Amino acid sequence: MNTTQFDKIKNGNGFIAALDQSGGSTPKALAGYGVPEDAYSNEDEMFDLVHKMRSRIITSPAFDSDKILGTILFEQTMDREIEGKYTADYLADNNIVPFLKVDKGLAEKENGVQMMKPIHDLDETLRRANERNIFGTKMRSVIHESNQSGIEAVVNQQFEIAKRIMEYDLVPIIEPEVNINSEDKEKSEEILKNEILKHLNNLSKDENVMLKLTIPTKANAYKELIEHPRVVRVVALSGGYSREEANEKLKENEGLIASFSRALIADLSANQSDEEFNNSMKHAVDKIYDASVNKK
Repeated sequence: MNTTQFDKIKNGNGFIAALDQSGGSTPKALAGYGVPEDAYSNEDEMFDLVHKMRSRIITSPAFDSDKILGTILFEQTMDREIEGKYTADYLADNNIVPFLKVDKGLAEKENGVQMMKPIHDLDETLRRANERNIFGTKMRSVIHESNQSGIEAVVNQQFEIAKRIMEYDLVPIIEPEVNINSEDKEKSEEILKNEILKHLNNLSKDENVMLKLTIPTKANAYKELIEHPRVVRVVALSGGYSREEANEKLKENEGLIASFSRALIADLSANQSDEEFNNSMKHAVDKIYDASVNKK
């Protein structure tokens, strides 16, 4: 493991950019960027366009390692190049820590949650992640209801796969998202915290994870997780909140930093000039950085 990158993620000031939209969410991401579905005729062209978008984001002067600690990549992005270097190497050379999304999407809703679909090629993906100089991984489940057995199953699955990821000397980001529109969101968060703590307390001293969680309804509800010795960092997803709302909620939580996707790129457009694009990017980065490091 790269100890310099580990220290940056654990102790650095800033946030993690999530640029890991996958096959199912890519058309929506491109549409938000001003590229309609009729602009491409097949999946290969679609992924070419989204890589062009991500390359423009990553090479923007506003995508600054003084404020951005790390970036979560989609698998195809890991295998593509930016300015003649594999994406993770380009990021690392610019002092930004690369992560890789490894899940294959969500299963159907059951017991109030959506588990991850099976990851049949996980070992091969992790082997390639090592070759591509990836630091850590990310995988997402979703909790819709405060169903004890459902939430327990989500957390069990996440930590089971996290153990396999750690065997490859990678740091897993465990992401059991709580739906922001859940009627019993706060109760779900309490159950989730307790289930996560059970697993954290059973990790050995050389096993470390990160957590990516929905900003809690009750400020500082995840304090125990943030301070746990086996947790490298706890980061927050925007979860459908606007950037302004997500930032305001984030500021209420000590030690919690952002890992935003939609809230980061919402104002960017393929039709912007480089100056307009970079100014929009700088505004988003500055606001999210401020919410991550300056607390109420």
